[in-house]
Amino acid sequence: MKLAIVTLLAGSAAAFQAPLMAVKAKKSFKKTKAAAPKQSSAGSPSADAWAAGSTSVALPWATAPATLDGSMLGDVGFDPLGFSTVPVGPWFNGFEGRNGKIGDLTWYREAELIHGRISQLAVVGFISPGLFGTLPGNEWTGLNAYSNTNPIEAFSQVPGLALLQIFLFASFLEVKRIGIIREEGANYTPGDLRIGQTGWNPFGLSYSPEEYQEKRLQELKHSRLAMLGVFGLWAQSLASGQGIVDQIGVAFIAPEYSSKAGYFLPAGI
Repeated sequence: MKLAIVTLLAGSAAAFQAPLMAVKAKKSFKKTKAAAPKQSSAGSPSADAWAAGSTSVALPWATAPATLDGSMLGDVGFDPLGFSTVPVGPWFNGFEGRNGKIGDLTWYREAELIHGRISQLAVVGFISPGLFGTLPGNEWTGLNAYSNTNPIEAFSQVPGLALLQIFLFASFLEVKRIGIIREEGANYTPGDLRIGQTGWNPFGLSYSPEEYQEKRLQELKHSRLAMLGVFGLWAQSLASGQGIVDQIGVAFIAPEYSSKAGYFLPAGI
């Protein structure tokens, strides 16, 4: 009798458990199907970009990664160190930081333009004091506070408040730039600070789309040249201790010994 009761209870429990197990099995099957792994490349994003690369226009003997496809203005395939293949976060979509994915070149183009514009101003700053003179000093700042035409030495000679003014003005522009980026998000055009044809336009600039693209390319080329040039100006001023304009005049003067025949020959010949 007891055995019959146990058998009956077991059968009843099995009758209720079977449908439940079936439901669980279906749910488990659905979860497994939804979580199926996606197919991915065997290599890293950087390796894939180099593997799919092509010949560089700027360096014909080198390979340009596939991230430089020539679609961006000024792209000539110059990336020997592979910066464009480094995973970068969505800088223009909320400042989330790195996310392990290679995005477009917008972040790099923004950095290139900002550094290029600063370099262009720096080149003017290296040359203009020697050409047009320096600002006058006074008893409070010192009569010779701005008289040095060598920017390397002038940096430690000018009053601290003068440097503070430059720092505060640069900080204002940087905060404004970041605000524009966060406002426009993915629609932001690198380097567009709403000055000129796209915003505040004191000179009344009005270019056609083709002319505007040409002007943007000219700025990009000038920026790249200035970044190289300002490094040379800095190195030369640091090595010579003189202003750039002071050195230009001396560079075109023939040394005295050049007019002496036999200067490089041994004495007595």
